[in-house]
Amino acid sequence: MKRVTIIGAGFGALTAVRKLRARQPDLKIDLIAPKPEFVYLPGLIWIPTELRTGKDLVISLEPFFQRMKVDYHAASATGLSEGGRVVETDVGTVENDGLIIASGGRFIKKLPGIEHAITPCEGIPAAERIRDRLHAMDGGTIAFGFSGNPKEPSAMRGGPMFEFLFGIDRWLRKKGRRDRFELVFFTPAAKPGQRLGEKAVKGILSTMEKRNVKTHLGHKLKGFEKDKVITEGGEFHADLILFMPGMTGNQWFDDTELPRSEGGLIRADGHCRVEGWERVYVAGDSGSFPGPGWLPKQAHMADLQAEAAAHNLLNELEGRAPDKGFKAELVCIIDSYDTGMMVYRSEKRNLVTPSFVGFHWAKRLFENFYLKEYRK
Repeated sequence: MKRVTIIGAGFGALTAVRKLRARQPDLKIDLIAPKPEFVYLPGLIWIPTELRTGKDLVISLEPFFQRMKVDYHAASATGLSEGGRVVETDVGTVENDGLIIASGGRFIKKLPGIEHAITPCEGIPAAERIRDRLHAMDGGTIAFGFSGNPKEPSAMRGGPMFEFLFGIDRWLRKKGRRDRFELVFFTPAAKPGQRLGEKAVKGILSTMEKRNVKTHLGHKLKGFEKDKVITEGGEFHADLILFMPGMTGNQWFDDTELPRSEGGLIRADGHCRVEGWERVYVAGDSGSFPGPGWLPKQAHMADLQAEAAAHNLLNELEGRAPDKGFKAELVCIIDSYDTGMMVYRSEKRNLVTPSFVGFHWAKRLFENFYLKEYRK
């Protein structure tokens, strides 16, 4: 009986489980992750404005693992040996006939003073810190910003920062408190959101102007102080700093011979197979993939890559060549607390809609739909 190991418990990892099980009912599946739970990270944007609590976004995976006949290992990966056939963890080793790495990425926290900024997408505790700080403030300046990995253009997650910005702006207006706050958006890019397409950039900048959000764009970041953002183009005061750094690979990758991109991610081919490794695949934030320059790091893309990885790994286990690629596709709703703007981008199309209340509810309904499989 063939045995596949999956590292991770996020979007890509769980999609890989479902796709493997659907095609091979008797396949042995091991999954390695520190906790048997799934955190729905897209919902973090709603914690500061109390549309969600941390408990709303954490799903126990034990029932899902039982239904999918997954052998769960409460552990953290620390390395690989025997060409990927053995995963080393902090509690022992797990052998496999095939491996899918979907353990996410790691934020680059090298800027001086970065401890003074909150990185929203680090998880629920970070989002709750923003909520608590926001609710304790009578007024002041809130700075929202992001940067990328200069050696890995795709390794950034800027979209959620627009949502934190527009959501908090809208929430403050609903509470009648917006006039006490100054909101500032900053990024080294001269055109924020360019990965979403030119139409989206225009829409985002226009929305910022309409909502009286100040901008500090196109200047390389130098660091932070407790109440200050410092760039090569000047500095400005901030009572609360929300900042999303660029991403790189997991620390444990450094203790392996996995091929790495210049930006630190695992190099993969168009079939999501790790370059030069037999029956080893990668999906989501862990990987560096061929594709257009705007190829996103988002849950939807991780799902598409995990589906391809699962299909191609099973092909290899069955003696066939990998034959499934993944579609380069960006799909997101930039939420603003009670409205939302839809953005779609593929290699053939780029669609941006005006902000509409229906898209906010569509995003909330999609959350329920997506989590239904794991809440059973």
